[in-house]
Amino acid sequence: MALFKVTVKNPMFRNGVRLIKGMSVDVVMDHAAHYPLNHERGERVVDAFKRMYDVDIRKANAVNSAHLDVVKVG
Repeated sequence: MALFKVTVKNPMFRNGVRLIKGMSVDVVMDHAAHYPLNHERGERVVDAFKRMYDVDIRKANAVNSAHLDVVKVG
């Protein structure tokens, strides 16, 4: 199991969704080789932001490394 911290890089407002720089979530992946933004189209990241902040980052087209910083924590 691997723990990743996913953080919004820059503030944005798209399609009615506001993301603020510094918003972050922790995502647990089954294997360290699974990158959270690519594995299952980033569903775990989308679910984590929905759970923590009640925002849909997929609607804002922000499920990519241009908008999110991913750091392996453990």
